[in-house]
Amino acid sequence: MGLIDRRVGRAVEAWLEWVSRWEPAAYRGRSRICRRCTGSPVLIASGIPAGTPHQVKHALVSRVQRIVDKVVDDYTEEHLPMLHAELRGADMWRVGGYDPAAGLDPEYDGLDPDPEPTEAGQPFLFTLAGLAAEVQPEEPLPRPPLSAEEKQQLRREIELADLRAADVGNEVCFALMGHRPRIEAAIERFVEPQVRAMLDELSRNLEPPA
Repeated sequence: MGLIDRRVGRAVEAWLEWVSRWEPAAYRGRSRICRRCTGSPVLIASGIPAGTPHQVKHALVSRVQRIVDKVVDDYTEEHLPMLHAELRGADMWRVGGYDPAAGLDPEYDGLDPDPEPTEAGQPFLFTLAGLAAEVQPEEPLPRPPLSAEEKQQLRREIELADLRAADVGNEVCFALMGHRPRIEAAIERFVEPQVRAMLDELSRNLEPPA
């Protein structure tokens, strides 16, 4: 078993443990779509039904995405020096600021930390994103502009990083397909009964009084 297979296996095990304790949150409509989950090949490879609650899908997609990110980060550090230097410089500038998304569990990774206002035209007094902007450290002085050769090298390294991410993504999806039966069984056992119960409760509340 290769490295990717082992990491995917651990991610699935962690998700299975999490989903066994999952409970649906109170329903609240959202106008924003999740960029991480929308159109994700991870969902196709996993076999998760389309009607599965987003939080359940997002928890798996985020765990798998962290595998891809880690492999690409390691590859960039080892083989793409200019891109690594650019990314490291951006990370160092952010040190000392407030990041409301830092350290979140995978099921919240990539989600907007701020809820949408419950009423149109009634914004919150403050938001986490606003607080983060207020305490953002001052941007460092600009570095000397890159030469034409350096720009060309940076573009090439970005292309290589993208190719590596695509290759790892394919490996991850193939590995994930081997876990489909367990994922589908967990959805049927832990998620579907709660969804059906919510729909039944909603139906009862919508029925006219006798």
